[in-house]
Amino acid sequence: MSDIQLNTIPEAIEDLRNGKIIIVVDDENRENEGDFLSAAELTTPEIINFMTIYGRGLICTPLPEKRCDELGLDIMVTRSSDPKETAFTVSVDLLGEGVSTGISASDRSKTILALMDENTKPTDFMRPGHIFPLRAKKGGVLKRAGHTEAAIDLTKLAGLKEGGVICEIMNDDGSMARLPELVELAKKHDLKIISIEDLIHYQLKKGDLIERIEERKVKTFYGDYDFYAFKETSTDQIHFALTKGTWVADEPVLVRVQASNSYFDVLNRLSTGEKPLLEKITKMINDEGKGAIIFINNVSNAENTLRKLQQFIDFQDGQEKRPTLASNFHDYGIGTQILKNLGITKFRVITQNVNQKPLVGGYDVEVTEMVPL
Repeated sequence: MSDIQLNTIPEAIEDLRNGKIIIVVDDENRENEGDFLSAAELTTPEIINFMTIYGRGLICTPLPEKRCDELGLDIMVTRSSDPKETAFTVSVDLLGEGVSTGISASDRSKTILALMDENTKPTDFMRPGHIFPLRAKKGGVLKRAGHTEAAIDLTKLAGLKEGGVICEIMNDDGSMARLPELVELAKKHDLKIISIEDLIHYQLKKGDLIERIEERKVKTFYGDYDFYAFKETSTDQIHFALTKGTWVADEPVLVRVQASNSYFDVLNRLSTGEKPLLEKITKMINDEGKGAIIFINNVSNAENTLRKLQQFIDFQDGQEKRPTLASNFHDYGIGTQILKNLGITKFRVITQNVNQKPLVGGYDVEVTEMVPL
C-alpha cells in the first residue's frame, strides 16, 4: 500500500453535494488508475470541459438499472468480452433543446442533465450519440468494485439523484495517470481524491450484502461437501457455496468463484457430473483436502431460485429426481463476502487467467496466490 494520504469519504461526499469534481482510484496501490467523478444532476459545461482537458478519457454517465430501463437504454453488446464487465449501454445525444452535433461541452452537459430528468422520455434521445451511459449493478461497490457503482453510491450518500459523470484520467503524453500523478493533479486543482477500497470499507459499516439461509452436508458426484446457500439482501438473489475440510484463521484456502450459465446447471451437475471444468476444480480441492467453491447466481426471480434450492434439498433427501438451476455470472464482490462468512480471509484463487487478479481491496481479505486451472 502507498503512504500517500487520501481524503475521507465524507469529505468527498460534501464536495459532490456542492457540485465539485473528485478523483476516485481503485485503491492506494501506486499502479492504479483514476477517474474524475461528479454528480450527474449538477453537470455544467464547465465540468465537461474540465474533464475533457485534464482527463482526456471517455466521458460516461453511470446510472441505476431502473433508470436505464425507464429510458430504454439497452446494453451495447449482449456478450461483452470486457474483463472488467463495464456495462455500456447504447450511446445517446439529446434531441432538440439547442443540441447540435452532441460533442460540445454544452451539448454533452444538456444530454447528461436530460438523463437525470424524470420527465425525459426514451424518444428524447438520438442513438448513437456522444454520451455513454453505464448500467450500475444493484448493491453498489459491495456488489462490484467499480467506478460505475462508486458513482451511484456516492451520489446517493450525498442525497442527490443517483447518477454520475466519470472520465478516465490520462497524462499529457497520453499514458494513464497513476496515483502519484493523480495526487499532484488533485493538489493543483484543489480536488478531493478517494479510493473505491475506502468506499467499500465505509459501506460495509452499514452491513453486509449477504445472509446465510441454508447449510447442510451433501453427497455430490464429486464427493462429500458442506453445502451453503446465501441470500443477497439488495436483490434477494440466492447464491451457493460448497466447502470441504476446515481451516484456521488467516490460513490461505484454495477457492474458486464460479460463474454459472444456461449450459452449466449447478445443482444438476453436482448430482450427475457431466461437466469437465467442475470435475477439475473439485479434483484440485479434493487433492488439497480443503477448499471452497462459490457459485454466483444471476437469476432475476428469487422465488424461482428458492424453489430450485428446495428441489436440490429434496433430491438430497431422495424426494426429487433431478434438481435444476438457471444461469448466473462471475462477481467477486458478493463472492468475497460469502468467503468471509465462511471464515476465509486469505485465499488462493483457482483461475484460468493467472494474470488477472481479482479486485478485493476494501473487504479486509487477501489473494495470496493465483492457481492455474
